[in-house]
Amino acid sequence: MIRCIRHAAVFCLLLLVALLVNAARVQIVQSERLESNPANRRPVIARYAEPRGDILVDGRPVTGSRDSGQQLRYERTYRQGPLYAPVTGYASQTYGTSLVENTEDDTLSGTNPLLSPLPFLKDLTRLRRPGGDVVTTIRASVQEAAYRGLDGRRGAVAAIEPSTGRILALVSSPSYDPGLLSGTGKGVTGAWSRLNGLLSQPMLNRAIRQTYPPGSTFKIVTAAAALDAGVVTDVDAPAGAPDPYILPGTRTRLPNEADGCSGASLAYAIQWSCNTVMAHLGVRIGLAGMLDAVGGFGFNDRRLRIPSPVSPSNFDTDMSEDQLALSSIGQFDTTATPLQMAMVSAAVAGDGHLKYPYLVERVTRSDGETIAHHGRRPYRQAMNPATAEQLQRLMVKVVEEGTGSNAAIKGATVGGKTGTAQHGVGNTGTPYAWFISWAQAYEAPQPAVAVAVVVEDTSVNRADISGGGSAAPIARAVMRAALRTSKS
Repeated sequence: MIRCIRHAAVFCLLLLVALLVNAARVQIVQSERLESNPANRRPVIARYAEPRGDILVDGRPVTGSRDSGQQLRYERTYRQGPLYAPVTGYASQTYGTSLVENTEDDTLSGTNPLLSPLPFLKDLTRLRRPGGDVVTTIRASVQEAAYRGLDGRRGAVAAIEPSTGRILALVSSPSYDPGLLSGTGKGVTGAWSRLNGLLSQPMLNRAIRQTYPPGSTFKIVTAAAALDAGVVTDVDAPAGAPDPYILPGTRTRLPNEADGCSGASLAYAIQWSCNTVMAHLGVRIGLAGMLDAVGGFGFNDRRLRIPSPVSPSNFDTDMSEDQLALSSIGQFDTTATPLQMAMVSAAVAGDGHLKYPYLVERVTRSDGETIAHHGRRPYRQAMNPATAEQLQRLMVKVVEEGTGSNAAIKGATVGGKTGTAQHGVGNTGTPYAWFISWAQAYEAPQPAVAVAVVVEDTSVNRADISGGGSAAPIARAVMRAALRTSKS
């Protein structure tokens, strides 16, 4: 009898050991595979079991969480959703995340190990900490000014603080309410289908994900290249461009919308936007010189993150001279995001030094303790400081005496550049109206803001000054808001 009991005890012990080994195998060896198995709903349930952390603007949350009473308990909510959608993106129980909701998801969802005072203990226990908060660089008054300025028209605005790279506004229009996508069910899938089916593409972030031909605003880049390369040594001397200007290797005449471009100087060409002068200078600089220049501003950079990925702005690396001439005035295959053109303006305002643009200032625990901070850092040396100083004067003249007069602000020095970009088959489409600018209060030591505005569906004429008519007033409102913010 004792022998049988002993055998039974040993057998039970072996069963216990096997059970422990199997539990360890499941809990440790196979845990990641089981957790990622689509049939396992526990991670999804746990993800939405607690309120999500918030995204902050000016210290106040523009997001929230709602108890739905469902299995996936907490749904994302948005305050002024359409206003901040190009910043926050969406956090959907059905369609995942985008923009800041995506790049900072580990913090907002509470899975970031840094949220725990003892990160290693968190990994062992698999406890989910309360979601942390993401503090953005956006200024509410600047964002609102840009949103009101576009007033539902297709287009975008990007505003940067030149001295730091902080993004003060990022607006895309028309916009949408990301709260419509937060939960599950037919209402969410219907909203997704409807939003994606609209011709106006409200879910497209035009500020960082859409590229446009920059038109005459790109002439600032070409002017910087000409001055840095020594092709132009005196901005007030005739630039030597013939008028009419025949595109090299063709019989095509390049027209000017402005008068007086024959024998014009670089200063006059920037002030009144002479196509012939700037195209001629681009050819004289040469493809290699232009590529060096555009690279300094960030064109062709496929690694730019703010932290969301930014579509690369394009300047072709292999072109004939006639194509180079057109590219040098922001046409042919040259394209840019509004953020990129704000960076061009910021480089001029920043004495040639371009800071890396960023949207997230810091991330914090739910109690407000900072766990990561994102400060200013250099990006590129876009041009020589002396070149930037000359371009500052030329851009100021555009506003004070040229095509950008609608951007003038009392009590501030404002530099700007208008632009009209042709598009469509045979350039039959309504031109895009552009305006890039920067502003510095008279008493301030440095510029407060650099802005780029593009309006797709402008109804004005096709002349270069349409940028001054449609886009410059929006830029002026944005700059005014930024100047007021910088004083507070």
